[in-house]
Amino acid sequence: MSEPEEPSENGAGPESSARGRHRRPSDDSEATQIIGVEDVLAGATISAGPPQRHVAPKRDRRSPWNRPRDRAITAVIAVVVVLGGVLIWAGSESRATVSETAQPGPALPASPAAVPATLSELWQAPSGATPSPVADSTAVITASGGEVDGRDPLTGQVRWRYSRDLPLCTVGEAWSGALALYRKDGVNNESGCSEVVALDADTGHRTAQRTGSAQLGTRLATDGTYVTAFGPTLLNTWRDDLVETAEYGKVPALVNPDKQPRVGCTYGSMTMASSRVGVIERCPGDPGDRLTVYRAVPKESDSPQVSYSQLLPGTTGRIVAMSGDYTAVAMAKERQLVLFGSDGNQVATYPLDVPAEDLAHDPVGGVPVTSSTAANVYWFTGSKVVALARDNLTPKWTLSSALGPGVLFDHQLVVPIQGGLAVLNESDGSTIRTIGVDRHGYTGPVRLSSLGPVLLEQRGDTLVALR
Repeated sequence: MSEPEEPSENGAGPESSARGRHRRPSDDSEATQIIGVEDVLAGATISAGPPQRHVAPKRDRRSPWNRPRDRAITAVIAVVVVLGGVLIWAGSESRATVSETAQPGPALPASPAAVPATLSELWQAPSGATPSPVADSTAVITASGGEVDGRDPLTGQVRWRYSRDLPLCTVGEAWSGALALYRKDGVNNESGCSEVVALDADTGHRTAQRTGSAQLGTRLATDGTYVTAFGPTLLNTWRDDLVETAEYGKVPALVNPDKQPRVGCTYGSMTMASSRVGVIERCPGDPGDRLTVYRAVPKESDSPQVSYSQLLPGTTGRIVAMSGDYTAVAMAKERQLVLFGSDGNQVATYPLDVPAEDLAHDPVGGVPVTSSTAANVYWFTGSKVVALARDNLTPKWTLSSALGPGVLFDHQLVVPIQGGLAVLNESDGSTIRTIGVDRHGYTGPVRLSSLGPVLLEQRGDTLVALR
């Protein structure tokens, strides 16, 4: 490495010494010439670097929505969207539905070993939409107007509630809860009960919902697995998730024609058992009524699977009950109970000791008034109870002056009669004893059910709890 140059005596560095060795200019022309040389060297130094690019000045980029007109348009759009959402919500089912659920209720006291000697009224509530009492788990269910309530069996206190801004058509017991049909026009604006809701009896939670095509005046029949809604020209069958498994009759939203076995028919009565539906048909061209039995779940979803269809010996058929392979039909004019086997052949005929007026009309809502135990099926004709053997529907005995079919309560069969209840022997219908019940002047039909130690009476539009 070379040694650094020492400064001169006058303190100048090497550059100053170099300039000191030049002669000082004597006139302006020489000075100008030297300056010109320095300018050329400076220019050479600049030209040796990279070329400079021209950068355009930044422009003020304004949003196209900053103008007053644009902001006004945006505000109008926002208002329209909000109003549209409000209108949709205001007219939606959610807006018109009130659902107040509850925790499962406490366990009920055990039932006595026998029906008590006296029964007192615990509570009563309006329930015009339930043809018979609906009770399961820890709740008694009442239904009136557009509201379904789950009540404490002992106090009648409302534990849960479900309501719509629609009137109820009917409410029945199904799948450990209640199945409610609301009045609303369905497909093609046909009047009907198209809003179908399944509610858990214990909590009131909505377990399923669908839009159907059930007709006005409908009642429900169930075999424990499926439920069928009756209509004068259409039968609808659902499984527990409310998927429709079968439509029989005049289908409103017909996709594939020529799938129904007959057209132009009307229906008089209907019932269910063992995943089958039995119906009394009245069809153009037939000389009499027709009994048809079809599967609740057909092989093809859009085509009923008919097990058999049998012409009846007359025009006044009333289906009574189904059990196993047997179907019982009452012929009003002939005053006979006719039994049919699984193939539709007639297997037996029995005389009916029933007043003619009891069979003069089809049952209200198209569903016969029956109840069942492990031993028997009990058919209420309108003034009498006929006990039919559960295994083959053979008549066993008849009770006169009844107000409805019997049910098991506290391990015994009880049947409503004028002034109270009759406790009967299931095997022969003999009366064990009677219990007085004050119905406060009500003398009409009575439907019974029970839940634990509580006996329930449906008296017209009122449900009454007794203990």
